[in-house]
Amino acid sequence: MNEHYSLLLKQVEALISSEVDPIANAANIASLLFNNLDNVNWAGFYFDRDSELVLGPFCGQPACTRIPLGKGVCGTAYSTMQTQVVSDVHAFPGHIACDAASESEVVVPFKTSSLSGVLDIDSPSLSRFGQDERIFFESVVELYCQRLE
Repeated sequence: MNEHYSLLLKQVEALISSEVDPIANAANIASLLFNNLDNVNWAGFYFDRDSELVLGPFCGQPACTRIPLGKGVCGTAYSTMQTQVVSDVHAFPGHIACDAASESEVVVPFKTSSLSGVLDIDSPSLSRFGQDERIFFESVVELYCQRLE
């Protein structure tokens, strides 16, 4: 993981270390990522509510409020419980275009005994996310989930 991501991960840990509320922590994480990552136009969370993903705290343009499980990048990541790194969202089968400016996306699913959902990060550039970003965002979600348990 590069130095910038390592520093951001330490900031995530510091931000959420003394707070137990999952919504407050999700809001701070979304804001930190949105404001400190280059070439990102959306960062936020969706939570599983009654078998669909419902919009949680985020930064960026208004977004889709509800996403069916198994649909789009977020629904697919959650249904498979596998991180999705998509270089071109328009080539992803069933992509849901919440923001027409988004070109690439990474979505990390999580599930704990108290809360489950996804962390979703979008970019207006093709192929913005790679292995470094996958590792970084999965580490962010791991820290978030530790505070949930």
